[in-house]
Amino acid sequence: MTHPAHDYAEQHIDRFLEDLKHLIRIPSISTQPKHAADVRRAAEWIGSEMEKIGFETVELIDMPEGRHPLVFGTWMGAGEDAPTVLIYCHYDVQPAELEDGWDSNPFEPTIRDNILYARGATDSKVNVITQLRAIESVLSTPEKSPVNIKFILEGEEESGSETINAFVAKHRDRLSADVSVVSDGPIITPHQPSMVIGLRGIIGMELHVEGPIQDLHSGHFGGNTHNPVQALTEILAQLHDENGTVTVPGFYDNVIDATPAEREAIAGADPYYEANWKSTSGAPAVWGEAGYTIQERAGIRPTLELNGIWGGYSGPGVKTVLPAKAGAKITCRLVPGQDPARIYEVIKAHVMDLAPETIKVSMEMQDMGAPAIRIPHDSKAVRVANKAYENHWDRESVLEVAGGSIPIASTFATVTDEIVIMGYSHKGGLAHGPNENTHLVMFDKGIGTAIDFLLMYAE
Repeated sequence: MTHPAHDYAEQHIDRFLEDLKHLIRIPSISTQPKHAADVRRAAEWIGSEMEKIGFETVELIDMPEGRHPLVFGTWMGAGEDAPTVLIYCHYDVQPAELEDGWDSNPFEPTIRDNILYARGATDSKVNVITQLRAIESVLSTPEKSPVNIKFILEGEEESGSETINAFVAKHRDRLSADVSVVSDGPIITPHQPSMVIGLRGIIGMELHVEGPIQDLHSGHFGGNTHNPVQALTEILAQLHDENGTVTVPGFYDNVIDATPAEREAIAGADPYYEANWKSTSGAPAVWGEAGYTIQERAGIRPTLELNGIWGGYSGPGVKTVLPAKAGAKITCRLVPGQDPARIYEVIKAHVMDLAPETIKVSMEMQDMGAPAIRIPHDSKAVRVANKAYENHWDRESVLEVAGGSIPIASTFATVTDEIVIMGYSHKGGLAHGPNENTHLVMFDKGIGTAIDFLLMYAE
């Protein structure tokens, strides 16, 4: 016998899909100032919908001024003795233009073969509507929700999360809860649910190399003036050994290795990672630290990545120039035990040691990021979420460690007793890229799963 909340969701699923389309049509691109009004319009629409479905308090929070608003609502009708669930989503999206390679307008949701294509279809407006309408379905029943609910949505996940970080720093007591549900990120495939039990942290930096005071004639000055592009590549080439191990002294200090039990728990996701690597990377062969699977290299091991490099002339034809400057962008994906600020300092110190006297070298931090988190694979929240997924996908979730970062997750892990990551898009959904998409069958199942988590967490 189904719960009345599921009956309600089934009866209103067509409207819920139209709501997803409506939110997608609002180009809430937080990184572009010209869309600031659109970001606020999306926040106002979400807040209005929260009021309609019965949230006791709903507020738009601007903190600091000039940024994009949080939407924060509470329903505490389950009583003081009931658990409280804090749910997080983000409603902002990455930029998108038809010329980027889209087959249809990225902000006009288009359905082809039961797949919805649009910016935000997978990252992360599908999660917003899934959670919003799951809560509506539960609150529509005579018994209403067996758990208290706090729902917070940010409009800056794609642009630094300044507002939510400021809010948590000043008002973390308002977010107190038994469990936080971070509804962001995908499951492995549309047909196989998965749960992330580990996220890497991140730190970003920029390296600058300067040589002569201006670009010079390479015939006159080549061979007697250290070329900044050459000097840069000489430094960068010394940051790894031939197996991909980072050679920076102190980089691996304090790393907390995954336990044998954790490695065994995530092994079920290895075949999916291997298949995705083959289908997506297109690289000639797998590369990286020996003794680790593809998933482990992407999740339980830290990395130092060169994300961009510039200097000199790169246009058509030949320009015999010795450039004055060169630079590189570097990011590190971090694991538990690594402090982002310390990692920046040890890399900077090593780069300065490698720099010859023939050039000037400087480094600056670009993104402080966040530390990594590891979620106990046998926690109550993970077990309840696994059962909720199983109820609607007819199979248990596989557990995985994700190579990416959700900075707010590490924050919420310090605010609530438990944390669980529950996403309702899929890894093949092309998040941030052209033709981003979600399978509509996942939308139905996702709402059912979100409903069951609320119902079962109280038991």
